[in-house]
Amino acid sequence: MRFSRRSARPDLDVARGERLLAWAGPEGPDGPDGPDGPVVGGSRDALYLRRGQAPVRRLPWEQVEAADWDAETDTLRVSEVGSWGEQRVEHELVLHEATRLLELVRERVTASMVYQHQVSLGPRRGLRVVARRAPSGREPVRWFYEYDEGVDPADPAVREAAEQALALARQQVEGG
Repeated sequence: MRFSRRSARPDLDVARGERLLAWAGPEGPDGPDGPDGPVVGGSRDALYLRRGQAPVRRLPWEQVEAADWDAETDTLRVSEVGSWGEQRVEHELVLHEATRLLELVRERVTASMVYQHQVSLGPRRGLRVVARRAPSGREPVRWFYEYDEGVDPADPAVREAAEQALALARQQVEGG
């Protein structure tokens, strides 16, 4: 089964009120993953992932930390927003004819970014204050910190710098 611009919509259950705007799937029934290979689709509000017979996973765009495409292997790697010190959830899927899906992923992840500010903590060390919002605008802005390698969020000086940066960011974004 091939999914392309002209192909039929894949059988992915999406949330009520959403519709798939783009999708990609396995190369075909004789491809490396056969007909049960991964299927990925995107709506205005979320990325949908399904591997074989597993349930469909809904990943809101504001929860997508990064998405990378390896053109040589036709592999999409999606990492989820996580918490410092915890292993970040990553999805790696081999897809075919993914051009439209990749365009949608880039556009939707970018649309979820409200604010990003780098705070220097020394030479080549820092943190970022990031604000993300669901592209629909129905959810409140969610704030995150991203720490450079070697930065300890438990360090009192780092915590103070992060809290000050967050207060300033909220003032700029929320006007409060």
